Amino acid sequence: MKILSKLPALLVLADGTVFKGSAIGKIGTTSGELCFNTGLTGYQEIFTDPSYYKQILISTNVHVGNYGTLNADVESDGIKIAGLVCKSFSDVFSRHDAHVSLQDYFIENNLCGIADIDTRELVRHIRDKGAMNAIISSEILDVPTLQQQLALVPSMAGLELSSQVSTAEAYESGDELAKYRVALLDFGVKNNIVRCLVDRGCHVKIFPARTPVAEMLKFKPHGFMLSNGPGDPSSMDYAIQTVKEILTLDLPVFGICLGHQLLALACDINTYKMHCGHRGLNHPILNLETGLSEITSQNHGFSVVAEEIRKSDKVTVTHVNLNDNTIEGLRVNNKPAFSVQYHPEAFPGPHDSRYLFDNFMALMA
Repeated sequence: MKILSKLPALLVLADGTVFKGSAIGKIGTTSGELCFNTGLTGYQEIFTDPSYYKQILISTNVHVGNYGTLNADVESDGIKIAGLVCKSFSDVFSRHDAHVSLQDYFIENNLCGIADIDTRELVRHIRDKGAMNAIISSEILDVPTLQQQLALVPSMAGLELSSQVSTAEAYESGDELAKYRVALLDFGVKNNIVRCLVDRGCHVKIFPARTPVAEMLKFKPHGFMLSNGPGDPSSMDYAIQTVKEILTLDLPVFGICLGHQLLALACDINTYKMHCGHRGLNHPILNLETGLSEITSQNHGFSVVAEEIRKSDKVTVTHVNLNDNTIEGLRVNNKPAFSVQYHPEAFPGPHDSRYLFDNFMALMA
């Protein structure tokens, strides 16, 4: 275990705001778009979620690292966030079955971060000003130099990132003799989406993001899953065209997060970049079909244009966010296709929306 040495670090925002703190993880420099997550637990799952690729994460929970890391808690092949900003970072942990400290885990994964920051002040700042790029450094402590580097970081708007985190080659999971086969398009899939399908008796084949429909059909799927992922969905012309082709097959389709946005775009509904996005474990949504509310896990910086979706004759709104009335779910009219903006596979939770996987199974049946 490497005890933190409290070396100085800087956080510089695109609008010129500067925060001073202590280095965590690897000594170095990293940059990306700032975003904040309000979850009180599950930090390792968050750090390894491919949807956070190229983003610097602010943890609003005061304590990070206090229960260490466990191999079973990862959602991909490694850390996907660009950096971490937090208040109190612990290099000791209490969980008896944890493998290593979060500090060791960050060093193993070459991740830079900064602690001892007033995260309440920082979150209020970007909540008011909107999401913006930032740079963290524990090796360069000259603000003008960091600002020059930060100016070269591209905006998340218009950035296609899914092909950078998608699997390079197709692979399979589950029993080959299972009753149902699901073709899953990997735009940055979380492991637990695959687990939720396998647990329900599916044989899942995970395909690279740019796989042609004809290639996926060789698997003879009973349904298609459109996964979560990072970046701007409107920049993914190849994926939008793929989803359009999938819809012509009249096979069941289930989209999650980015998959939800791509399904909307395939139905000629536009998306937009949100002011600062939704990221946390306790976002309330309303299921318009049942009248029931659900507490959901969310992680997205883009959303479907509500005015367009409500005027469309191609889709029907099924779920809305109770905090800001943004679109959280849709169903394609006259097609066995539906999607949600939030994460029903959330691990460690909440589990309110796991029924959506059962609904997908019912469509395949």
